Formats: sequence, C-alpha cells, structure tokens
Amino acid sequence: MSFDGNTKHPKSRRILVIDDDTDSMEILLEPLRWEGYDARGVTTEAEAHKLIESWIPHVVILDWMAPSMAGLRVLKAVRERLAHVSCVFVSENSSTEAIIEALDSGADDYIVKPFVPLELLARIRTQLRIRDLHEQLLYANEKLKELVDTDDLTGLYNMRSLYQRLDFEMERARRFNRDVCVVMMDMDYFKTVNDGHDHLFGSYVLSEVGKIIRACTRNIDIPARYGGDEFLMVLTETNHEGAMHFCERLRQNIEKTTFRNGPDSIKLTASLGFAITIPGENLSARELVRRADHALYEAKRGGRNQVAFHKQELGKVVELKASAQNRKKAAG
Repeated sequence: MSFDGNTKHPKSRRILVIDDDTDSMEILLEPLRWEGYDARGVTTEAEAHKLIESWIPHVVILDWMAPSMAGLRVLKAVRERLAHVSCVFVSENSSTEAIIEALDSGADDYIVKPFVPLELLARIRTQLRIRDLHEQLLYANEKLKELVDTDDLTGLYNMRSLYQRLDFEMERARRFNRDVCVVMMDMDYFKTVNDGHDHLFGSYVLSEVGKIIRACTRNIDIPARYGGDEFLMVLTETNHEGAMHFCERLRQNIEKTTFRNGPDSIKLTASLGFAITIPGENLSARELVRRADHALYEAKRGGRNQVAFHKQELGKVVELKASAQNRKKAAG
C-alpha cells in the first residue's frame, strides 16, 4: 500500500461538487476534469447525501446553496459521517462572518468567487496531500500497534495483548452460547537445542514453530507465544472433537519437521494440553488458561509428544493419547 501522493493517479481521486446553480457547478468541474480527477456534480441536497453515502468522495466542494443553506447542512452531515473527507467552500459570499461560520462548521478551506482555476487546483492538491499524510499516520499507527501486540521472533501475538482478546472471545461465547478452547503447547526438551547448537539456531527453530502454528490456525483463531518455548492458542467456536483434531495435527506437523538452518539441524516434538469452556459456567480467561496449562503438565508427565485435555466432570485431566512408553520413545 503506497501513500505517496505524487504516485497516485488523478483518476483515483474522487471529487464531488455541490452547487444549486448548474452553470457554477460546471465552471468548478471543468478545471478538475482538466487535471484528470474523477469529478462529479450534483445540484440538490438529496443527491449530495446519496452520492456521498455510496461513492465516498475524497474532497467535497460546496456552496451555501441559498436560501435554504443546504450546503452548511451537507457540510455538517459529512463531518458527522466521514470525518476525514476534505470539505472546501467556494462561494460568492466574501464576508468575514460567512468565512468564520463555514470554517467553524468543519470546512477545511474557503475560496471566494470568482476564483482562478489554477489556484483552485493548487488548493485541492493541498487537501489531497493532507489526506495522504493522514492516511500515512493511520497506517503507521496500525503498524505500531502490530509491533506492540506481536512477538518479534515468531510474528504471533504476545501475552500483552492475548488476555484482552481472550476476554472478548469468552464474553462473546457466553452471549451466543458458543465454545472457546485454549491450547497450551510446550516444545519437548528444547534446552537441548541451545545446549547442542547455539541461541541463534534456537531462535530460528522458534520462528519456524511460529510458522507451523500460523499454518494450522484459522483467521478467527488467536495464536500467541506464551514465553520461551511455550505457545498458547485460542480456538473460537471449536468443540472437543475439533480441538482434538487441531492439537493432533499440530503435534504431528512439528514431529515430522526437520528444523534445518545452515549446518545445524534437529527434529523435535511438542506436548499439548487444552481446555474448553463449559456452557453456563462463569469462568475467567486466566482460569481457562490455567486449566489448559494443567492439561499440558499431564501431557508432559505422561511421556511428552502427546495431547491431553481438561475433563471437568472428573475434576482432572484425561489423556487423549495412551501408551506413554511409546511417546517417550518417539520423544527420544
């Protein structure tokens, strides 16, 4: 996405002219079309509102539209609905009071008729530059928020933003009687990666695990790095069967991956535990994470490289995968 105003084609700039006098409207439209802008004109307040709603112009040029002063009403309506659209008054009324009222009502500029077409175009370019700068600022703020919310190494969410998102999903689940699942995952014997290689290779492995997690999760899920070599995933609208399938697929994808970077390579496994909300239960986000963490502990205690889940009715965690000895062997 580019924000360089000089590279945007004039045809991509939508400019709406509102004037109850057809001749005056055409005088305004002519230089705009010379410049190559996508310029359209209307003569009534109703037409203006309809086109603003459907077309969403970048710049609106308007007059008082006496005696009803519809231009001022249109200006206020634009400001209420589309705060970032530039509004320029072009009017024969050159009184200080009129100029002040228009600017105080939200106009970005005021041009007195008769005007010089080249000056009009220069002022329009100024408004478009301001708009572009505003878009750049919004884009920069979005990128900064991404940096604050995501883990630099894996590109997944970090814990700073996770609980806020999880709280929202649990509230939504309660409202619509849906399930929310939290999955905790820990890489098995990850210490051997740093001991047998170096920390740079360890960082590479974690970044690759992040890619595997992103490939397994949906757009509506929330994958996060919990810390170190632990990961947490929030699966929305997922029942027990779906959570089991997700965890096994993720576990198998990690198990069959050879992490290779330069001369270093290693095969690893992961243990997973998950917990799902129970309809009607008033459960906090942290308690749901705690249950998933307990399930993860049981998976690791049972031999690693396996999946376990929290089973509420028995008040304990039940393993999904039997034969702990086989898992120990697979985990090395």
